[in-house]
Amino acid sequence: MLRTRIITALVLLALLLPALFAASPLPFALLTLAMIAAAGWEWGRLNGLGQGAALALGAAVALACAAALSGLGLQAAPGWVWWLVGGLWVLGGARALSLGPTGWPRLPRALRLALGVLLLWAAWLALAQARARGINFLLSVFCLVWMADIAAYFCGKAFGRRKLAPAISPGKSWEGAIGGLLGVLLLAVLWARFIDARVAVDSVSLYQLLLKGQVLPVALLALVFLGAMSVVGDLFESLVKRAVGAKDSSALLPGHGGVLDRIDALLPVLPLAMAISSL
Repeated sequence: MLRTRIITALVLLALLLPALFAASPLPFALLTLAMIAAAGWEWGRLNGLGQGAALALGAAVALACAAALSGLGLQAAPGWVWWLVGGLWVLGGARALSLGPTGWPRLPRALRLALGVLLLWAAWLALAQARARGINFLLSVFCLVWMADIAAYFCGKAFGRRKLAPAISPGKSWEGAIGGLLGVLLLAVLWARFIDARVAVDSVSLYQLLLKGQVLPVALLALVFLGAMSVVGDLFESLVKRAVGAKDSSALLPGHGGVLDRIDALLPVLPLAMAISSL
């Protein structure tokens, strides 16, 4: 299993790194468009569609992303787009988590499918435009999510006592979540102080934008909020999988599950990072 995970990770890196560091942001946008289309196929299967209909849903996600690329190019979308999607994540995410795994399937299937298409489209658009903004900016958003997850895992293992959402993800604890948020704050300070200040980067990071552009308490609150929303994204996908008794969103990535399993925490954070950085 570990060997399979490592091989899959190496293949993904061999595809993603050249696209990420290409002179133009277009190769990365096109490669991630294909990945988000695969996530759309997974979303359809998790919400009761057959193979053909799920493929059609994945194609619909791809077409929506391609239409945005054709219309906007890689220029920044208006700030209100990101605030609208962010509001949907905050309110809709809270509602979905309150319904729990048993309540999710009771929502109309058409609503669940449309919601998936919208959220995947918005995440891809934010991802493509974040890359156009700069590699340093994009990596700072990625690392925020990774730090929240890694710090939460180790703090949960060491100190976890109170379950965060036992009906959705029994392994998560409040202590782990708090540790993840503290890890995000530490990462932000170190990144702004050392990487942004001492490395020849191509753009300012999300952390630099916040810590230099906002009053410190507001900047820290924004970072905590983004870290918390990464947990919401993770829990939301776990809820959908638990509702249908699935362990993984698919087997597309051997040893890792599916695309949704790898990007769940990024889905809310990417558009919200774009919204906050537009202030």
